[in-house]
Amino acid sequence: MKNIIITGTSRGIGYELAMQFANTGHQVLAISRKTPRALIENNNITCLSVDLSNENDLTSVENFLANSWKKVDIIIHNAGSLISKPFAELSQSDFENVYKVNVFGVANLTRIALPYLQKGSHVVTISSMGGIQGSMKFPGLAAYSSSKGAVITLSELLAEEYKEQGIAFNVLALGAVNTEMLQEAFPGYEAPISATEMADYIFNFALTGNKYHNGKSIQVSSSTP
Repeated sequence: MKNIIITGTSRGIGYELAMQFANTGHQVLAISRKTPRALIENNNITCLSVDLSNENDLTSVENFLANSWKKVDIIIHNAGSLISKPFAELSQSDFENVYKVNVFGVANLTRIALPYLQKGSHVVTISSMGGIQGSMKFPGLAAYSSSKGAVITLSELLAEEYKEQGIAFNVLALGAVNTEMLQEAFPGYEAPISATEMADYIFNFALTGNKYHNGKSIQVSSSTP
């Protein structure tokens, strides 16, 4: 059984992932600002209320790893922040707020967990098709999509930097999934993939994908958006 850190577990894909890993016997550290009761009541889940946009908030994660787990097998960077508005209306603060979660949060949590990652560990970052160079782009998502492109490059760099240690870094660039975040970006649009279905895919990839991939961005999309 593995020790698995998952961010953005209050709803959607992150919640489904936390429950799926825990219900199959793995130990889960669920990180989100809000904590659903079902996660708290699961014996295989430890919940930490953390604001990933605030680096100081990650002290609780650092303390937990040092005092409890001592080892991390998988990190799934699932948390995301989205602002949808015309570029001309986006302020620097808007960009910073999105990047603090989508980019700096990924970098900071990875750095904190590094001493506990071992040969065979797998770090999976959930990106978006909007972050893929050459993919279809949508007006209003300048901050979000550019941040998702940034973590793709970050993962490629980390895969190279830590390949001698046997730590794999991969990205899943998701297409449309029926989540609350999708509704924020595309109100009224019904995606063909549910959060549970996508969680099934990520669950299996997190456990086995590092056998076949390192430093790769894999497009997981059946529709546009």
